[in-house]
Amino acid sequence: MVATVQARGGVVPPVVVARWVMWVFVAVNVVVVEVLFFTEGSGKNGVLTVAKFFGVHAALLLFCQLLLISRLPWLDRRIGMDRLSVWHRWVGFTLLWTVLTHGTLVILGYSRLGDEPVTRTFVVFAGVPESLMGMLAAAVLVVIAATSMRGVRRRLRYETWHALHLLVYVVLGLAFVHQLIETTTFSSSGFAVAYWWVLWLFSFGSLVAGRFVLPLVRNARHGFRVAAVVPESDRVVSVYVTGRDLHKLRARAGQFFIWRFPGHNGWWPANPFSLSAAPDGRSLRLTAKAVGETSAGLRHVPVGGRAYLEGPYGAFTSLHRTRPGTVLIAGGVGITPVRALLEEHSGGNVIVLYRVRDEREAVLLDEVRRLVQARGGRLFLLTGRTADGVRPFDPERLYALVPDIADRDVFVCGPPAMTATVEAALRRLRVPGRQVHAEKFSLA
Repeated sequence: MVATVQARGGVVPPVVVARWVMWVFVAVNVVVVEVLFFTEGSGKNGVLTVAKFFGVHAALLLFCQLLLISRLPWLDRRIGMDRLSVWHRWVGFTLLWTVLTHGTLVILGYSRLGDEPVTRTFVVFAGVPESLMGMLAAAVLVVIAATSMRGVRRRLRYETWHALHLLVYVVLGLAFVHQLIETTTFSSSGFAVAYWWVLWLFSFGSLVAGRFVLPLVRNARHGFRVAAVVPESDRVVSVYVTGRDLHKLRARAGQFFIWRFPGHNGWWPANPFSLSAAPDGRSLRLTAKAVGETSAGLRHVPVGGRAYLEGPYGAFTSLHRTRPGTVLIAGGVGITPVRALLEEHSGGNVIVLYRVRDEREAVLLDEVRRLVQARGGRLFLLTGRTADGVRPFDPERLYALVPDIADRDVFVCGPPAMTATVEAALRRLRVPGRQVHAEKFSLA
């Protein structure tokens, strides 16, 4: 277990430290924006003043969005992309409504100021470059938000959804030009101008560093290559990737990479796959079940071909352990990061709960059995269909399997529905939230 900050009563978990850092950052910037607005933010009439209020806060929300999707290693290892993505989603919808409210109030305010019809004011503004940039940014935001709605998102392939989501960079460019040439609160004083530029450079710089520079540097440094492709069953395959100085990659058991195999299926197809073995400094292994075109084609990846990896990502690691005893709960192919964590586990006080409909679907079962036996732990293979009344994660059944579960760390990885069921049961069993570490196993 890694300790980061000593506090009264014990060690402050890394996730708590990271969340406090984020909240302090947000709070400081909210205070600055509020001061700038209330001292220098009045508009030409009351409606335009309110419009400006929403405008400056939309800018702040956009900066927060950049940081949430920048994949900075310090934040990602402590909070995890899973949780950061949830925050990114809700901040994104808040940003959308803030931008639409700002634009609507601007049109209404200038319509009242010029005593012109709203439609005519809208047409006039569409012909003004700075206003047109803002309108286009809002329109693209609507498209992104529409494709991010759960009902629509479930019907899209991961690659399609990801491609549409890249339109966020178009929004960034349009928003930057809009704010650069539009007279706003941010250009009302020397301090305001300096603050605006520092915030833009910091947020956009974090995005460029985390999403582009760091992956390019890592791939150039390590030179990833496919070392072996091993079929585990008719629908499951493991791919081994090697490279230079992999011990310096700082990957941990439980983390995942976004994998590309350019010589096999081009650059665009990419999927997030967890490491299915603890990193040993010599190779990295993914194990995937064929659930889509990209994962199904992994068994045909050429040995010796190039691999392009983004990562490691995720906070589903032993960095967050708080107790000596551990329960590892996996559903289906969610066993892959759990198997890696089990390999890294040094103590014998470990219990593995592996949920599958049928033992024949239990990926890497033999490996998990050997690792559990070597560590003196216990493995429960939980089979059967939920539709047939098999519910091993009901609170009373979970307690029967692990009576001291409230005194253990619990790591959960599986389909979203299973993960939600386990988390609800753990709350019923009064397992402290700081001891529950969950990662939802989904492609998007």
